Amino acid sequence: MASKRPLAEFDYKQSPHIEKRKQYKVVDDTAPKTLNAKLGFTITRGVGTMWAAYAFFALTLVSLPSVIIKGDPIQIVAWIAQTFLQLVLLPIIIVGQNIQAAAAEKRAILTYEDAAAVLEESIKIQKHLDHQDKALSHLIDRMEDLEKKLLKK
Repeated sequence: MASKRPLAEFDYKQSPHIEKRKQYKVVDDTAPKTLNAKLGFTITRGVGTMWAAYAFFALTLVSLPSVIIKGDPIQIVAWIAQTFLQLVLLPIIIVGQNIQAAAAEKRAILTYEDAAAVLEESIKIQKHLDHQDKALSHLIDRMEDLEKKLLKK
């Protein structure tokens, strides 16, 4: 009596996303393309340095003596808030954001590379499983043949 095959036939169909994904390459497309974007990028890159922060700090000191001489607390607070903090903190904040953006870019690249590696490994696993399925099917066929021969005797 022939047994029912315990091994189910598996029809592997690769995700269409895998083929689409091959079209995409990791490229550096961050370079500004228009004149306004280039100008803004250049200014931001220049202002976003600690040297700009030091220069702005020196610039704020120009108006400090006149504010102190007047002695008006409202003008002193206004000088701190509107002159010192805005001019000096702006470049420092940009420097911090640039550091965070660089770290995030590195993490994003590593994540992309990890995902690509997992995809490649899963394709290899699928091929390996396909070979095992074929080997198991062959063994089942031989077992069924042997079982038939034994039952005939």
